[in-house]
Amino acid sequence: MSTPTTAHIDIHRAGDRMKTRVAWLDSKHSFSFGEHYDPDNTHHGLLLVNNEDIVLPGEGFDTHPHRDMEIVTWVLNGSLVHQDSLGHAGVIYPGLAQRMSAGTGILHSEKNDSWRLPRDQGGTAQHAEPVHFVQMWVVPDEPGITPGYQQLEIDDELAGGGLVTVATGMPRYRDRAAIAISSSHSALHVARMPGTVAGTPAVVTLPEAPYLHVFIARGQVDMEGVGTLYEGDAVRMAHSGGQRIVAENPAEVLVWEMHARLGGQ
Repeated sequence: MSTPTTAHIDIHRAGDRMKTRVAWLDSKHSFSFGEHYDPDNTHHGLLLVNNEDIVLPGEGFDTHPHRDMEIVTWVLNGSLVHQDSLGHAGVIYPGLAQRMSAGTGILHSEKNDSWRLPRDQGGTAQHAEPVHFVQMWVVPDEPGITPGYQQLEIDDELAGGGLVTVATGMPRYRDRAAIAISSSHSALHVARMPGTVAGTPAVVTLPEAPYLHVFIARGQVDMEGVGTLYEGDAVRMAHSGGQRIVAENPAEVLVWEMHARLGGQ
């Protein structure tokens, strides 16, 4: 794997993403995915998939296979029911960090079963709602690892408004990350920015890395040297970092920090 030597910043607007729309699914793809293929847009660093999905109640992805991929799911609104061939079953909701290591092979399903959940989790017909989430795939250090699953609630950490390390295999973050992934060259950080408080807007500073992918999951922000970014916009950066992101109103930002890239492509 090689790294870039000169700074480079690309802005990718929300409306330019590839889209999959069926009766129950509204999916927007930051990179080539499924039947949508662009040879010039297959990945950035080690990040291959950044899909923003909205799934209607009672619908979802039936059981399907994955191999040799670290899959991180981040829910913005609603809840997503996960079940897999290892026997894991759970509900993913906002503030819950979750990853699945596909490794040698795993089957799983993801459904919006909101009206079937226990009553204290909104499980009534009148509380059924679409689930809105971002699913991200990164390449593991090596193929053929043992499949696995991990989740942890981090609402309290996110309440601070700064960048929270959600998932990583990087030694520098391992002790403070919510969940582990089998990638020693990448880390996902999330900031749930509160907006202006007591006259001062929320600010986070990007880490420095050979590759950064900044995705505006919710709201609107201003990024130093880039300008205004809106919900669904992304910035791909090479040999950069240190820029400030400012939010005058509530916003949620997902940042992949990567110190390698896929196969030198």
